[in-house]
Amino acid sequence: MIRKAEAKDHAQLVALYKAVARIPDGIARTPDEVSDAYVSGFMQKAAADGLEFVYEEQGVIHGDIHASRVGIAALAHLLTDLTIAVAPACQGKGVGRALFGALLAEVSEHMPHITRVELFARESNVKARALYASLGFVEEGRLRGRVRNARGQIEDDALMGWIRPAP
Repeated sequence: MIRKAEAKDHAQLVALYKAVARIPDGIARTPDEVSDAYVSGFMQKAAADGLEFVYEEQGVIHGDIHASRVGIAALAHLLTDLTIAVAPACQGKGVGRALFGALLAEVSEHMPHITRVELFARESNVKARALYASLGFVEEGRLRGRVRNARGQIEDDALMGWIRPAP
């Protein structure tokens, strides 16, 4: 089941993000960098001026997606800082696609002021970039040498954007 995140999800989200961070290149943060403050921060930001959805089965959260606005008028049409985390055992089973579907449907149906959603994806994360492209995200550029991966190598980060389709 996909639903909007709630404050009560905090502890499960900390555990989820730590689990994903343990996978090499699972997310940009290491397990030590996944803290209560980090999770509280993105949850509060998404609740105040963005979106957050979780994928839950039998009371256990196996996935999360969140994005928020930056808070300045010139970028009021933009959701950014998009992050998705899917439990290792659920990866490759459509959970990520379903979470993206919920987020983009919410934007399309209930947030007419949002016309752009953006994210960053490491150059080596070919599967994720293919998923994002299949959902309508377009690679718009690269930030050269932006990310140090789990092997200690520096690699590019691809900027990808989704633009609301014309009616």
